[in-house]
Amino acid sequence: MLFIENSYLKEFNAKIVELNNNEIILDKTAFYAKSGGQPGDTGKLEINDKILNIIDTIKDKKNKIIHITEDYIQLNLGDRVKGNINWDQRFKYMRMHSALHILCAVIPYGVTGGQIGYDKSRLDFDLQDNTINKEDIQNKVNILIKENHEIDYQWISNEELDKQPELVRTMSVKPPRVDEKIRLVKIGDIDTQPCGGTHVKNTSEIGEIIVQKIENKGKKNRRISISLN
Repeated sequence: MLFIENSYLKEFNAKIVELNNNEIILDKTAFYAKSGGQPGDTGKLEINDKILNIIDTIKDKKNKIIHITEDYIQLNLGDRVKGNINWDQRFKYMRMHSALHILCAVIPYGVTGGQIGYDKSRLDFDLQDNTINKEDIQNKVNILIKENHEIDYQWISNEELDKQPELVRTMSVKPPRVDEKIRLVKIGDIDTQPCGGTHVKNTSEIGEIIVQKIENKGKKNRRISISLN
């Protein structure tokens, strides 16, 4: 999972280790697989002078990353490939994902769900009986974005996370574990939480966000949808 260490990697070389019709598994990849509310990457694989369009990237039950091709062609195990992710799409997801983490910093309540999209993203919060204001949230998020906070990562053990349960904001999704370790995404000193997704290096790359609407989704849940200006 090359994207874990470098979200900005656009191209990479790898080899095919498993094949199943239009599904390809490589020994390494920069393609992000759909998880945690973030869509899977799309892009291209160049193999033996042929170009395969990757229309989605997912994980199987064993956590292996599967590249789904648009068309089926005859390939062989061990074939060398050059991967190219759809960078415009990926970078938009990175900006959106980082913006949602800042939204978490502004709204200190449990997250019950979320989805990252190209044009619009959202988080659902368990607000109990608390009220929130759309303009106030938007202003607070944009102020934090403009403060140019660095975004970096830290790895901790399962045991360390168990001692800090307050780090886990999502109430319905368990933090992703890689080799029995958990990656924390740290945005300056304003937000730290487990996350396996892709992010920008600095909040300044996000740009201005717009809070599109706040919806009631049940007695306690409030859905906040945002877009990038």
